Amino acid sequence: MRIVLPEICLVALVGVSGSGKSTFGRRHFAATEIVSSDVCRGLVSDDENDQSATNAAFALVHTIAAARLAFGRMAVIDATNVRAEDRKPLVRLAKDRHVFAYAIVLDVPPEVCHERNETRPDRNFGAHVIRNQRAALRRSINDLHREGFRKVWVLRGTDIASAEIVREPMWPDKRSERGPFDIIGDVHGCHDELVTLLTTLGWSVNAAGDDATHPTRRAVFLGDLVDRGPASPAVLRLAMNMVASGAALCIPGNHENKLARALTGKQVTLSHGLAETMEQLAGESPEFRAQVIGFIDGLVSHAVLDDGALVVSHAGLPEAMHNRSSGAVRSFALYGDTTGETDEFGLPVRYPWANEYRGRAAVVYGHTPIPEALWINGTICLDTGCVFGGSLTALRWPERELVSVPAAREYYAPKRPLIAAATSMHDDRPAGVLDLDDVTGKRIVTTRLNGTVTIREENAAAALEVMSRFAIDPHWLVYLPPTMSPPATTTRDGLLEHPAEAFDAYRSEGVTRLIAEEKHMGSRAVVVVCRTPEVGRRRFGITGDGAIYTRTGRAFFGDAAMQAALLDRIRATFDTLDLWTELATDWAVLDAELLPWSAKAIDLLRLQYAAVGAASTATLAVEGDVLTATASRLGRLAEPLASRPDRDGGRADDEVGAATLAARAGERLDLARRFVEAYRRYCWSTDGLDGIRLAPFQVLATEGRVRALDPHSWHMALTTRLAEAAPDVFRATRTIDIDLDDPVSVESAIDWWTAMTAAGGEGMVVKPADVVVAARRGIVQPGVKCRGAEYLRIIYGAEYTTASQLTRLRQRSLGHKRSLAIREFALGIESLERFVAAEPLHRVHECVFGVLALESEPVDPRL
Repeated sequence: MRIVLPEICLVALVGVSGSGKSTFGRRHFAATEIVSSDVCRGLVSDDENDQSATNAAFALVHTIAAARLAFGRMAVIDATNVRAEDRKPLVRLAKDRHVFAYAIVLDVPPEVCHERNETRPDRNFGAHVIRNQRAALRRSINDLHREGFRKVWVLRGTDIASAEIVREPMWPDKRSERGPFDIIGDVHGCHDELVTLLTTLGWSVNAAGDDATHPTRRAVFLGDLVDRGPASPAVLRLAMNMVASGAALCIPGNHENKLARALTGKQVTLSHGLAETMEQLAGESPEFRAQVIGFIDGLVSHAVLDDGALVVSHAGLPEAMHNRSSGAVRSFALYGDTTGETDEFGLPVRYPWANEYRGRAAVVYGHTPIPEALWINGTICLDTGCVFGGSLTALRWPERELVSVPAAREYYAPKRPLIAAATSMHDDRPAGVLDLDDVTGKRIVTTRLNGTVTIREENAAAALEVMSRFAIDPHWLVYLPPTMSPPATTTRDGLLEHPAEAFDAYRSEGVTRLIAEEKHMGSRAVVVVCRTPEVGRRRFGITGDGAIYTRTGRAFFGDAAMQAALLDRIRATFDTLDLWTELATDWAVLDAELLPWSAKAIDLLRLQYAAVGAASTATLAVEGDVLTATASRLGRLAEPLASRPDRDGGRADDEVGAATLAARAGERLDLARRFVEAYRRYCWSTDGLDGIRLAPFQVLATEGRVRALDPHSWHMALTTRLAEAAPDVFRATRTIDIDLDDPVSVESAIDWWTAMTAAGGEGMVVKPADVVVAARRGIVQPGVKCRGAEYLRIIYGAEYTTASQLTRLRQRSLGHKRSLAIREFALGIESLERFVAAEPLHRVHECVFGVLALESEPVDPRL
């Protein structure tokens, strides 16, 4: 007996107690696939034979089975299942999860069951139990098909021992087909446009126009090849030949479904272009019409491709239906879902399932004509109304590039104008496509660079507070900068950080080629600049020409006019250098420092730094004067007393103590003044944008490319060009290349850092020459900041360079900070890659939100 089962299904083992269901199950199925009522009874009550726990046990059986099916796994129900009322919930469960239910019946003689049960001390029930179970099975065994089981196998005698279970993929499962693909929207009989589109895509179409080939790509037809257009038979012939040769895949549309029923003599209404197709096919041979029937009959509702990353379906498909087979799946794939309402044109209002889509697979579909293909939450409709005078559109996968050719003319007048369809499909979708469930609770985010990153619930809650109250519109938030780790502390006199420790850290990882970049003391700014507001709407899903925001997602400028003016200057520089053409983009995301520090942190400077500086310098100056005067007075008093034999010199000791305190106050005053000088270096007067400079150090992304992974030298060259073209807008970033195998190179880099920090510079960031370097676990630190002694006075306080303070600060622990830096870097690159790939907003936002959440993790305060 050969039993063929799909990989995802529900299997009910049916048989009386003692028929050998559990033994059969263990022989043919994995232990994790079997959901046993006895085991669940034991889980509930600690006793597999406690009949009082039966109801609770079966509730658990159904819960586990439902979870497995939802997860795309087989569920094998090991229970007697001899009564129709016991099997009914199983059939309903399979239907709800859009899979088929199968029954394997073990029809074993009652005496054999009695004999087996007698050998088991836990089965001490009477013979009447077996008799009643067998009677129930006999009454319903012939009705199993009618109960909803897709197929039933009844095994008797030697069939049980010789049975063979064979697994086969689900019908839509074509995950092994990895493309690359050219996915083609609804053709509707427009043969000339189809040939033009294929040619544009690089296909070779033969002279007859009935076959096409490509050396590396496969075509995917999204259905609705026929009806309304002038040449449905020619389109069918071309598509059928391409499918037959393996050059193409095809899924059915609702028009093919109706055509097949008409060709096989079913009673259908000849509307929506079917009459024209039937008339065209009347001129074809009976053999061709038979081939069309067979072709359509062999089409599967949808296809899951490219390792599950891509799903194609004529009318779209929710995630719960991916790689499933049921009447509901086929119906949705062919017709979609409606709200039950009709619009002003008398057409059904489509349910906006794409607005709620949160699946990982991209869903590409057609069915509802629109004038322009747009991504919504990882889904895209490619029916751009060719037959209605629009265009025929293809999506190149995995490039996600759209290619369209215009219709030669309007072949069929639509009931609903295409512009109305566009409004229905896109503009009326909810303004925000994010959901609270996207970010709350503990989450595990998968990144390409560094595996999984865990976001703890408490960190997510902290990020939600910031994001919901202070952040700009999340459509602009495609990236948040990661934290950066400092080097290990140095033992050099008077210093906390030095380049040598940064170099040693990379050398220990086997990285010897480095680049050091000047670290600007400003405020971190992410700049999104669009060539036009239309680009913002099309690419970012929000009308506008860009945004400038902080490392926590807040608007950089409180004054919207300031942001608009700076974006205009950046855009003008891009125009001057023609970077739009050079970078093949109409938008860009920049990572930068905005100078001076006081432009953003003026309140912080006034209320914290300036207040501390003013108070300390004033009080320490007075303290020093008082102590100096006191020491002087004690000295004068000590002179006449020194010659008296009854005096022990205590007054002289007081003089020395006061002088020491005065000297100490002077030292502290000097440190306080250095503290004031340190932060004043990064402050200067500005008037509007006059005096403000942007120091970009990398282009994060442009259309079709994550440029944050491009060589550092490319970024530095570009920022230099920007600064030369618009010195009143941009500031360049100085760099130095380092070869750790060359002592001269290392010494030159240290001298460069020493001179820069002595002149008031903040310090430098040391990075691997290769942007991403694999480590034993994950990746090497993408950057290490090494700051100068005077800059660190701002961070750690005026007196941090005293011996006691340095000793305490040097005991800092870097492990968690380094881990945080790598995790946030991986999330940042992941968010950019997802955005560039046009993944849905919630997928991009998941990573951006994760960076902000990780920032609330506690780290060593000495860092």
